[in-house]
Amino acid sequence: MSTKTSISHPIRLLTASAMCLALCLVLPFLTGQIPQIGSALLPMHIPVLLCGYLCGPWWALLVGICAPLLRHLLFGMPPLLTAMAMSAELAGYGAVCGILYRKFPKNLPGIYLSLIVSMIAGRILWGIAMVFITGIGSNGFSWSLFVAGALTNAIPGIILQLILIPILVSTLRKANFIE
Repeated sequence: MSTKTSISHPIRLLTASAMCLALCLVLPFLTGQIPQIGSALLPMHIPVLLCGYLCGPWWALLVGICAPLLRHLLFGMPPLLTAMAMSAELAGYGAVCGILYRKFPKNLPGIYLSLIVSMIAGRILWGIAMVFITGIGSNGFSWSLFVAGALTNAIPGIILQLILIPILVSTLRKANFIE
């Protein structure tokens, strides 16, 4: 009998994914429902990234798609168009993170590499979604809006993710919750 507690059983995957989804719904309350603080700290991104490490790409993709839309339906925040773009972004975060974590070495550089690439992929998907939602042109989505939304305004959240996620993943690996 193995003492390894790794999440691989379907019930454990479902439970861990549900916990990550619940965190996506609850963590934004820490920002006090102030959109400027939420867009700076990105509280919904952390559970989706963790889901990629814990549960793999498909579960994290589902959590990423569902979380902003469900939060919009339950609490009215984020606004629907923002929730739609965030769904694309978070789905990319979770899926890419889950895929790359399984491909890269399970050490700190591998964790950082999967995290950074997934953060870039998610932001690109957010930009693409924003182009489809708002259009291109004088009143649509521009390069300066992309840079502001994906980078400038998100710097505190990016820093928080780069510090917190590797610590959490390393801790969960030591506790045998992640392979």
